[in-house]
Amino acid sequence: MAKLNFLLLAGLTAKLVAAKDVHLDWNVTWVNAAPDGFERPVIGINNIYPCPEVNVELGDRVIVDVYNGLGNQSTGVHWHGFHQYHTGVMDGSTSVTQCPIPPGSHMRYTFDANQTGTYWYHSHNMGQYPDGFRGAFIVHDPKPPFQYDEEFTITLTEWYHRQMPDLLHEYQSAENLAAGGHEPIPDSALINDSNNAQFKVLPNKTYLVHIACVGNWPGHTWVFDGHDMTVVEVDGVYIEPYTVGSKMLRIAPGQRTSVLIHTKPDASQNFAIWDTIDINMMFIYENRPIPDGYNPNVTAWLVYDESKPLPPPPVLHEFNFVDDLDFTPLDRQAALGPVDKQIVLDTFTAAIDGIPRFVVNNHTYIPQDVPSLYTAKTIGKDLASNPEVYGQVNPFVVKYGEVVEIIINNYHNNLHPWHLHGHQFQVLQRTDVDGGYFNGTIGDLGHPPVRRDTIMVQNHGHAVIRFKADNPGVWLLHCHIEWHVEAGLIATIIEAPETFEQVEAPPKDHLAVCAAYPDPSNGNAAGKQGLDLNGANTKVNTDNHGAMYYPATLTGITSVRPTQTVKPTTASSPAWPFASGYSHGHHPRPQNQPAVAGAASAPVIPTHSVQAPATPSSSLVQAQSSTLQTHASATKARPSDIKVDPIYSAGSYKPAAPVHSAQPIAAFEHETSGEWPQPSTNEAGAMIGNACGDEPIVAYNEDSHGSWPESSENNAYVKSCHHVIQTHDNGPNTLPEGYEYWQPYANSQ
Repeated sequence: MAKLNFLLLAGLTAKLVAAKDVHLDWNVTWVNAAPDGFERPVIGINNIYPCPEVNVELGDRVIVDVYNGLGNQSTGVHWHGFHQYHTGVMDGSTSVTQCPIPPGSHMRYTFDANQTGTYWYHSHNMGQYPDGFRGAFIVHDPKPPFQYDEEFTITLTEWYHRQMPDLLHEYQSAENLAAGGHEPIPDSALINDSNNAQFKVLPNKTYLVHIACVGNWPGHTWVFDGHDMTVVEVDGVYIEPYTVGSKMLRIAPGQRTSVLIHTKPDASQNFAIWDTIDINMMFIYENRPIPDGYNPNVTAWLVYDESKPLPPPPVLHEFNFVDDLDFTPLDRQAALGPVDKQIVLDTFTAAIDGIPRFVVNNHTYIPQDVPSLYTAKTIGKDLASNPEVYGQVNPFVVKYGEVVEIIINNYHNNLHPWHLHGHQFQVLQRTDVDGGYFNGTIGDLGHPPVRRDTIMVQNHGHAVIRFKADNPGVWLLHCHIEWHVEAGLIATIIEAPETFEQVEAPPKDHLAVCAAYPDPSNGNAAGKQGLDLNGANTKVNTDNHGAMYYPATLTGITSVRPTQTVKPTTASSPAWPFASGYSHGHHPRPQNQPAVAGAASAPVIPTHSVQAPATPSSSLVQAQSSTLQTHASATKARPSDIKVDPIYSAGSYKPAAPVHSAQPIAAFEHETSGEWPQPSTNEAGAMIGNACGDEPIVAYNEDSHGSWPESSENNAYVKSCHHVIQTHDNGPNTLPEGYEYWQPYANSQ
């Protein structure tokens, strides 16, 4: 390998030169894609998948306007690895630093790119990002401490053919607990969201390769066949160049690594890039058999000459891994000390309310209605330092300037990648597998400790990390396996609450999102002042469907951003209900209970309305680029080019291709593309007006606007306000037992 010329810098942060605003305008939408050959709905941005890579320069101000066009899920964006110094409200963690963004709402994120290196963005909302909402984020250094000619980015992930709401529901179930509490097995591995990625390279060049593990569960191991790697950065921290040689690199979910590779002197052949997901994590440590024919590998290629064949991946006979504790930060920052506050986290599994959960010090994380940062900002200076006001979010309060040492004891049979928001931490100690739990002593590394923001903690072992509490805010510390996040393997660091009066307040559009969701945005975990926590969430969600927002909103269903400003529902407006036991975000509300104080009661849709009919129904309601729940009362067969959408399971179908019309929703018999049909006569019609009160949704066999119909020939009730819709199949023409008319339509019964 050619000699690499590394430049010594006095510091890692170069002068900010020619800083500019980078403005991104994102509409989060559903897209049909087949990254491994199996087509399914995925989450994209501006109707494009994979989501775009973001590239900015050191010192740029990043402004991202995010509109939720999904229609059936709430969302949010976390900027993974960014410390958000003085901008903690922009961290993007739902129920922590913001409310979830409901369908049809928007939010602006603004922060400075004051760190260089490899980062990524992803939804931090209820297990959503494995469905595609993620992308690399690179901050380029104008004066890097090494020389290179070109650069490119690689993302590594596993992939599922089924969507997360279904998988989460099965994972967090009594049936799965009885079967061992195992995580769902991925269907494939992907490089750059593809099983056929190719990277064009030129001979005799040095490439800086940014590598991010954007996966959900297992770690990854990769090699560049025939090319050596020199590691120069981990998790945004420059390190002293580390040449890998005959060893291999591992990377855990949430981690990033940048390497330099020098290409061959000629273009006589192409070379494979080989990646495999960790079968130990998926099978061996879980004590379950590897299915026959299961393939954990994926191959990409360094393409020197497109006319040459693409070779097979290398054959590897042994795995000899690099230990990232051998890395030394380029600035050689000494270990922090003395320690002012030590936090010990004992982590293991438990059965809670009949489903598999993870616990931290005997407590599973339960998200609250009021984001923890909003509680810290509004509860008052005296109470902000009291962990009790934050509810069951496993809160740990630290003071400004303290050196904080965190001990993570992993009593579980599997590995866990722990990620800290708001900081990079020093790794003082990390055991091997079965290395035992912390006994009070820390060995000598022999060099300054590596700094990063995500560390893999071995099964039946421990890790010791340290950071200085110099970034006031509320920061999650959590396992970055998304199954485990949803199962409660999270702690919350309440950092320097005594200074929160000086911390940036949430912008108006962030508070408007809470009102639209709707969730309270001030007070303790229960939305009250003082220590009255009556009403705070204390029970785990035993019917977890991830980010599903029930029901969908009209603007989200069409997946089209309105040209005028979206006006969110006010906090005092009535909220449409969700099904009995069905997850509305993190926390289902009790049946027939208004979502906010003063809100009118609404009918609760019975559980049967979210269960699959025995046979396909032609009670079709179609929506552009999304789905809509409807009843199952007709008997005609489903048209062949209408696809069953796996997200819903009760007479819910979506078109094979998007359809467009000014008439937003219609149920019909045959037509499936092009213009929306004329009024339905198939005894399963649903038409929607665009306002509350004067133009409610009606369901019967002719088009109608104005008043609620006196009768419904297809025995279907439909109610709407604030651009939401829900139908059920009961009748005839009388209110089913257990239902209530919603107050806005009380005069239309």
